[in-house]
Amino acid sequence: MKVLVQRVTRAEVRVDGAVVGAIDAGVLVLLGIERGDDLREARALADKTVDLRIFADEHGRMNRSVLECGFGALVVSQFTLAASTRRGRRPSFTAAAEPEVAKPLYEAYVEQMESRGVRVATGVFRAMMEVESVNDGPVTLLLDPVA
Repeated sequence: MKVLVQRVTRAEVRVDGAVVGAIDAGVLVLLGIERGDDLREARALADKTVDLRIFADEHGRMNRSVLECGFGALVVSQFTLAASTRRGRRPSFTAAAEPEVAKPLYEAYVEQMESRGVRVATGVFRAMMEVESVNDGPVTLLLDPVA
């Protein structure tokens, strides 16, 4: 599972020109589900995202989480994060999970964040989307897998 987290001052996602999800300050999460990913990993990475200390405390240090700050999360499914560019010029997406496997894991990730108290907006799974965000910092992190 690939989880790319960006600290944002705002973010929104549109499908066919209509806004389907938006947040003010918080995190934009681009989530790529790969073959072999499972429910345990989806929940653990959601918890890691919720607890990630990337927002400033009263001393200006990155020491507060999205949950502590009361911010939101915009979670967008992004199978292209599973791409391999090792050979040739055309990305290979063979590592990406099949949609019928990926969608429940994407939903589990979102549900886990919500169960922890984070307001979550989403894109539309498998839709062509336009994602607009204003990066804050910029702070962008690729989460390491959980053991």
